[in-house]
Amino acid sequence: MNDALWNSEDAPDPINLGPMGWVLVILRGVPLALLVFGGLIILLAIRLVELPLFGVRRPITPFIAQFVSRNAFRILGMRFLTSGELMRQRGAVVANHTSWLDIFALNARKRVYFVSKAEVAKWPGIGWLARATGTVFIERDRKKAKEQTKVFETRLKAGHKLLFFPEGTSTDGLRVLPFKTTLFAAFFAEELRDFMYVQPVSVIFHAPKGQPDRFYGWWGDMEFGPHLLKTLGARKQGYVELIYHAPAKVSDFENRKALAAHCEEAVRHAHSLARLEK
Repeated sequence: MNDALWNSEDAPDPINLGPMGWVLVILRGVPLALLVFGGLIILLAIRLVELPLFGVRRPITPFIAQFVSRNAFRILGMRFLTSGELMRQRGAVVANHTSWLDIFALNARKRVYFVSKAEVAKWPGIGWLARATGTVFIERDRKKAKEQTKVFETRLKAGHKLLFFPEGTSTDGLRVLPFKTTLFAAFFAEELRDFMYVQPVSVIFHAPKGQPDRFYGWWGDMEFGPHLLKTLGARKQGYVELIYHAPAKVSDFENRKALAAHCEEAVRHAHSLARLEK
């Protein structure tokens, strides 16, 4: 996360679990851990066979990640709502970014492969899960732009839907930050532009009744552990809503800025409406 975007007034809300909250942490946390890490073990075992037979293509293991993601919300007690058609064309998905819960939400409806900064690969726990599920790690180095574009091309032509968070950081969930255009530049490479589509997705978290609207947000310098405990220990849960928008054909846009602006507008408009209609 990037805490430069947030000031002292955006300090996290205090966490007060209480005895019942800690009971819920155990009742939800243990099954969730068994689901996630049990799924990871099964995925890695199958990948040992899948990799030599199919290479970059993954005909089996994405279904395991999808199964884990869907059932994670059942364990948490959160409702999961979606609308809009899934993209059939080859290409990428771009979405706003609220918290680590986005990973479960976006994987639950659609089999996707996340694109993340290289540092995430070194994070304990999350980094291991990211590598195992086929996350594409990129470095912010212009010298490696061509190499990374080649990786995108290989994955996209294998039928993978790559998922980007163009805001570049997670948020409080109340806003959509301006989309950074840098990653959109890769879509205009000669090898990708003619066949590539980009589907914008609005991700909206609705807080539990009686809790602050930004309850599920993960922003600034917030740590993962306390946020996880707060989520597990919530007596009542809210819900997450995904809105899939019409895919945009890259070749229909003049440049990366025009495409980024189009996707940002679609995500921002639906996000604002959904929050008003809650």
